[in-house]
Amino acid sequence: MSTSIKDIYATALRNTRGAELQGVHTMTTVLKGLENYPAYERVTRQHLDTTHGQIVRLDAALKAIGETSSTIKDAVTSTVGLVAGAAHAVAGDETLKNLYAAYAYQHDQIAAYRSLVVIAEAAGQSAQVPDFKTTIAEEEAGAKALSDIIETVTKTYIQRATAGAKADS
Repeated sequence: MSTSIKDIYATALRNTRGAELQGVHTMTTVLKGLENYPAYERVTRQHLDTTHGQIVRLDAALKAIGETSSTIKDAVTSTVGLVAGAAHAVAGDETLKNLYAAYAYQHDQIAAYRSLVVIAEAAGQSAQVPDFKTTIAEEEAGAKALSDIIETVTKTYIQRATAGAKADS
């Protein structure tokens, strides 16, 4: 059975939106434990705000093709975000693990949006491509911001943990 390019595009939009919602839930959870990491907190808050705008753009892309988001997928990805945060919490060095996961997430999203550009063009939805390229630039900036604080956060973590201070949330 063949799948239409419109179906592929709609699925890609919904999946990307779901991943963004998962990111929102994860970032919201992570923020609760960053009081000792001001740079990490600032980067996370900034990207959380950016992600809300990205979801609005994805919703507009779905609407442009007469589609909506998937309530079921939204619920599942929200739960996955909460579970991921909880898994890091019990593993020890959760602050560092969350930082690594956030950095990897940025690169995952860059790849997803680059793919979405190709799919949108194939689906005849080139009008949406500038929004996706804007998102790629935002995700690249988010990845760079996280990259720039890895060493600082790690040093702070080491200092706090070895001094017997609270290092994780």
